[in-house]
Amino acid sequence: MSERTTTQPEAEESTESDDPKRSNTGAAPDSTPTQVTSGATSTVRALENAGIEVMFGVQGGAIMPVYDALWDSDIRHVMMAHEQGAAHAADAFSVVSGEPGVCLATSGPGATNLVTGLADANMDSDAVVALTGQVPQHMVGSDAFQETDTTGITAPITKNNYFASDADTVGDTVGEAVALASAGRPGPTLVDLPKDVTNDETDREPGMPQTPETYTPQNEADEAAVEETARTIEAAEKPLLLFGGGVVKADAADVARQFAVDYEIPVVTTMPGIGTMPEDHDLCLSWAGMHGTGYANMAINHTDLLIAVGTRFDDRLTGGIETFAPSAEVVHVDIDPAEISKNIHADYPLIGDAGRVLEQLDDALTAAPDVDEWREQCQQWKAEYPMDYAAPDDEPLKPQFVVEALDEATSDEAIVTSGVGQHQMWASQYWTFRDPRKWISSHGLGTMGYGLPAAIGARLAADDDEEVVCIDGDGSFLMTVEELSVAVRENLDITVAILNNEYIGMVRQWQDAFFEGRHMAAGYSWIPEFDKLAEAFGARGWRVDDYDEVADAVEEALDYDGPSVIDFHIDPAENVYPMVPSGGANDKFALSEDQL
Repeated sequence: MSERTTTQPEAEESTESDDPKRSNTGAAPDSTPTQVTSGATSTVRALENAGIEVMFGVQGGAIMPVYDALWDSDIRHVMMAHEQGAAHAADAFSVVSGEPGVCLATSGPGATNLVTGLADANMDSDAVVALTGQVPQHMVGSDAFQETDTTGITAPITKNNYFASDADTVGDTVGEAVALASAGRPGPTLVDLPKDVTNDETDREPGMPQTPETYTPQNEADEAAVEETARTIEAAEKPLLLFGGGVVKADAADVARQFAVDYEIPVVTTMPGIGTMPEDHDLCLSWAGMHGTGYANMAINHTDLLIAVGTRFDDRLTGGIETFAPSAEVVHVDIDPAEISKNIHADYPLIGDAGRVLEQLDDALTAAPDVDEWREQCQQWKAEYPMDYAAPDDEPLKPQFVVEALDEATSDEAIVTSGVGQHQMWASQYWTFRDPRKWISSHGLGTMGYGLPAAIGARLAADDDEEVVCIDGDGSFLMTVEELSVAVRENLDITVAILNNEYIGMVRQWQDAFFEGRHMAAGYSWIPEFDKLAEAFGARGWRVDDYDEVADAVEEALDYDGPSVIDFHIDPAENVYPMVPSGGANDKFALSEDQL
């Protein structure tokens, strides 16, 4: 077998799925609003007022009044196997739909099981609303059964949280939590619901969702700062656009793309920003950072003006702060002023909505910068550091080949979720993304197990012509495998591709590189047969060991109308490259272990 290199995907047939209504402007016109008779029914009515039509949760004692109120509601509730799965599903639903995702849990362990998912949503600025049951107010502080200080625990990992204390006002509180989650810089909110509050009688109708009067995010940047920035862009010789996840959250990808094309400025993205610029566009250098493309990292290292939009400059992007974009002045566009100069000093801070600020810059620019030589240099780096790999006949199946095969077999509308580890990097490196909200992963928190419950949330938010593929690792899949029961019960058309190397692969890679190959607690001496495990859950399962089996298994799994799992046994020695060592300079990326 000769060496294989990256391929471009072609559009093919797509599968069908449930297509929930996705209006966020009020209750669906053909639904009957819940009659308000209690704090619980007021809670449900507030969700209906907010246009919530799908939620994810796990039942339990303290949240039972709310669940009972859902009995007559048109809101679809998806019963998850674990509360962490509920939070991840709500998170992915939010990313795909652009609307708040809602999860429910009972008090005590139900609430604490949400914590990982809420921390994940907080790091990635995803609009998630959590409703948790709580013991009656007179028992709070008494160490009652399944009591915990939910608001105290979640205060550092939510945009805001609330302890509901009155049945008359609980609906408005829930409405505010929903509105706040998606306003400005999105993030998770939580409402803790004592059982006496949800049980108490009330006939007070909650209003439509509103953010607090004190919450006034700035949408437009200061005009003088915009003018100064525009003059700097016009004079730049090596300008570079950096699109982050904030471009996705602001629904500003179209504006951002047009800005890049109009001024012919090369683009790199962060991992959360993947898809904001089509990765097969000539101006796109794909994503940068620890495992980003060599050409993206070279561009960052040599730019003289970095125009960063909607990014928080996390360490996986920057490597060492002192070596990041060393020759560049920095324009930083962000709606959250707390991010300006937090990690990377902003020479030109522009606080505001990503799309609106780019429109302001467009209006202020009188000429495009002269960057023909710079664009040519970026293309030379693309040729010098291609994303390719070897796949000889005498070695096991390469994961990059599997990702490319899945990409080629699906349409441009396919949505990809992943867990965290080597498989996440291969998925983001070798799948060609052309649109935002197609790449759904755990970026800031790095949560193993995110992929499968995220695929469930993505499927329920997706349109019929959007396939949902979860690219997972064996370690990540084992962490939330119980959610496969949900996919089967709900008959969700998702395809799970496990890149199985019988390791926690990224740990093993680091142990080889930095710990003299001591594989402590990194490998599995025994691992389930995932294809048979899938069948036991009621899904379809395949095992693939050889290149010749890949295409047929992928086709059959995608054609199957329901959840399917393909267990790809890949080369356990394969590593992820390029790689910038932690804290290193972006242009000092390694292409093999001996370069680390």
